[in-house]
Amino acid sequence: MYNLDAYDEAIAKYHEGLKHTCVPIISWDFHQQHLNDIKSNFSDFDSVKKIAKHFNWDDSEFDVLERLKEEVVVITDLELNIIFASNRILNMTGYTEIEILGKTPKIFQGPETSTIVTSEIRLAIKAEESFEKTILNYKKNGDTYFCTVNAFPVFNLKGKLSHFIAFEKAA
Repeated sequence: MYNLDAYDEAIAKYHEGLKHTCVPIISWDFHQQHLNDIKSNFSDFDSVKKIAKHFNWDDSEFDVLERLKEEVVVITDLELNIIFASNRILNMTGYTEIEILGKTPKIFQGPETSTIVTSEIRLAIKAEESFEKTILNYKKNGDTYFCTVNAFPVFNLKGKLSHFIAFEKAA
């Protein structure tokens, strides 16, 4: 028994001398998820920057990078066709970006969506005004959720309306 105790002490001393710390395997999953979130945020940010550059926007007023951490970002053209949705869209709606590209935000509406709220949103869009509304939306699987939409008209550097950008989060 003495030899095993000496062996355990030697192994413990050896591990103490190593320059790394041991991390339980389960923590790698949390770390990996965090890294994936960071990579998704920067990928989304890069995509928004490319869109902004292509259409000559001043995107500095939106603080997109910070908002990507907590919100879904959706960009539509003037016909309200979705041209971009951040990676978080899947978690909130069950749809991937590819499934909703080219469609309008009406894809998230259903029978119980308030016509009053949708009418107020249409009026704000027509008036080229920003708005914040909470609306009942539908996920891909038919489940409902309340969504707070904070949307802005986006103008190019010449002052011409170019797109609409919405920051959305579950209410």
